[in-house]
Amino acid sequence: MVQETIAAIKQELRANMNGVASSHSRQTEDYRVNWGVELPRLESISKEFEGSRELAQALWNESVRECKILACMLMPADDFAEEICDIWAESIRTEEVAMMFCMYLVQRLTYASDKAFQWIAGEDGMLQSCGYLTLCHLMRKHEMNEDAVNEFLDQAGALLDNRYAIKALQVFASLGEDNARKVKKVADYL
Repeated sequence: MVQETIAAIKQELRANMNGVASSHSRQTEDYRVNWGVELPRLESISKEFEGSRELAQALWNESVRECKILACMLMPADDFAEEICDIWAESIRTEEVAMMFCMYLVQRLTYASDKAFQWIAGEDGMLQSCGYLTLCHLMRKHEMNEDAVNEFLDQAGALLDNRYAIKALQVFASLGEDNARKVKKVADYL
């Protein structure tokens, strides 16, 4: 059943292929296959299929850009174990997939904040980026308490060579004057 669904998804992807984007993206060699399907169309395709852990995992295992993005859209958050989250995150090789992973999946997880802080405290640049991207989404949803805010400001202030840390500081500052003052204190301290 899962393989039949994947075949149907791939048929849909082929039908929506963007040749120009696909040929440009193939030059990066980040994926075995890249059909260049735009994000709005991927969102539409994801609504045509019922999400499940089995389907999402099978899509993630494909070395296809669109399948990885669809996996993030179709994975039920309550069925995504922390251990699997770490495995997926550690396998991410492109910023685009990192952004989609955080936007469509990680921010929906009950353990999103814990995972984000774990990632930003590590040494892996891609995982740090995932952590900051996730925090951006959580901030916009006002899902960070004062302790989390202080930890975020300490960590981001120490990692200003990561553009997503800077982006997270910008998002945080944009959410209110008090936040902007806190970010200014971090900048002044540096």
